[in-house]
Amino acid sequence: MDLLHNILDPKWWLGLLGPFATIGVLGIIFAETGLLLGFFLPGDSLLVAAGVFSTAEAAKAIPGLEPLSFPLLLVLAPICAILGAQLGHYLGARYGRKMFDRPDSKLFKREYVEKAEYYFQRFGPARAVVIARFIPIVRTFLNPVAGMLGMDAKRFFLWNCVGAVLWTDGMLIFGRLVGSAVPNIDRYILPGALVIIVLSLIPIVLEVVKGRKEGGGAVPAPQGKHHRAAPTGSPGGDAHS
Repeated sequence: MDLLHNILDPKWWLGLLGPFATIGVLGIIFAETGLLLGFFLPGDSLLVAAGVFSTAEAAKAIPGLEPLSFPLLLVLAPICAILGAQLGHYLGARYGRKMFDRPDSKLFKREYVEKAEYYFQRFGPARAVVIARFIPIVRTFLNPVAGMLGMDAKRFFLWNCVGAVLWTDGMLIFGRLVGSAVPNIDRYILPGALVIIVLSLIPIVLEVVKGRKEGGGAVPAPQGKHHRAAPTGSPGGDAHS
């Protein structure tokens, strides 16, 4: 329980990273978007916290923490998010479903992949890549799923850049504004992180409810060169649109 509490608490991460907090945040953003095992990392709340603790007043609340470099984060966080997602897309295109052919465990659940496929089919490739940035777990798995289902690499890169900038810089700027405006903001970081997580999950709940009303909960059948259930001789269904 203590471990779960720490993982959800951005202050714990920043305190752990100490003088390397800025670099650590960038590394976590890359890992959460590019490495499948990074899905449990606190992307949203950590970005907001990084914005908050880029102010000198807030940084005093964590012993040994220097204010994070806000200009550096604004420039490098989107780049790390873009590179991570590109890695995920490449691996999905290169290895297909072999990446996900593993039994469920405490960390990995096949439903994570199915949820990412659902969003990809539901919204279409371009919108799904952008929207997924704001949804925990989905933002990790959608990138390799996009590659697995044949989304063109150039098109993926375009919408990956759009989503990365909106997500990272949006969260950072929000955190910076809140950190500058609210006294003793450090007291509200963990409750705020929980609120962000809940808000991020709302789209999933709404889509599940909507999907059940429209089609009894059926998920559109995924298509693409790596979809193992595709009938012989059927169109490849590459996601170029």
